[in-house]
Amino acid sequence: MKESFGERLWYFILNAGMLLVSIVTLYPFWHVLMYSLSDPKLAMGGGLFLWTKGFSLTSYELLLQSKGIYYAYGNSIFRLVIGTAINIVLTAMLAYPLSIRRFVGRNFITLMIFFTMLFSGGMIPTYLIVKELGLIDSIWSLIIPTALSAWNLIILKNYFQSLPAELEESANIDGAAPIRILFSVILPVSGPVIAAIALFYGVAHWNSYFDAILYINSDAKQVLQVFLRTMLQSSSLQQVQGAESLASSIGLVTEESVKMATVVVSVIPMLLVYPFLQKYYVKGVMVGSIKG
Repeated sequence: MKESFGERLWYFILNAGMLLVSIVTLYPFWHVLMYSLSDPKLAMGGGLFLWTKGFSLTSYELLLQSKGIYYAYGNSIFRLVIGTAINIVLTAMLAYPLSIRRFVGRNFITLMIFFTMLFSGGMIPTYLIVKELGLIDSIWSLIIPTALSAWNLIILKNYFQSLPAELEESANIDGAAPIRILFSVILPVSGPVIAAIALFYGVAHWNSYFDAILYINSDAKQVLQVFLRTMLQSSSLQQVQGAESLASSIGLVTEESVKMATVVVSVIPMLLVYPFLQKYYVKGVMVGSIKG
């Protein structure tokens, strides 16, 4: 069917608008990346950074000489991997029984879980609980209090309810226990929604910093986002690095160039992982919302 002039004009305007939105969205990160790779003295002049002004890796060399970046990276990766694994296991183990219609009391339990999405205990009571559990200044204080998300639980529960009942019935006939049915039958066919929820949990762990500010006191146990925040707020580059041996190198870079390099380093893991899991975002959530 031949398109009319009005339709072609509309498609042109729509594509031009999407292109403009994409440029506006991507340019801030491109600016930071080009600034971090530019010669610090030339970059101080400011302006648009469509390409590097000169080229220098001194900012990255200086940043990577700091032990703090390695401690922060290690702690963030530990929190991301272990925390997400715990999140998925606990969410699946609670969502599965709540998805079984013959489970007595499942509606009441679901209602209580939904209630926590509307009202929470607050920051101070949560801090007191973490303190009484002896988790202050422990990496587990960043994992255990956020081990379960009510929103992700409801998504996974709805998905489990949308699966054919014959899957569970055939496993029951073969004598499989509920825990065996979950891990051997249900989860293997729940790849898209599990990947989507894992991405939700993983991004939340990687970007979170406020709980680390509250619960972590030692610099060696801090996460990358707190290190980045300290870097961006610091007025002294040498103070952030915490190494007198770097004093001779500080004159070769500027505080802004090292800050830009820190931002780039902090987002690299998500940039590498996101393209592989992005397709599961919409698919997993939509599949999990078929039935309620």
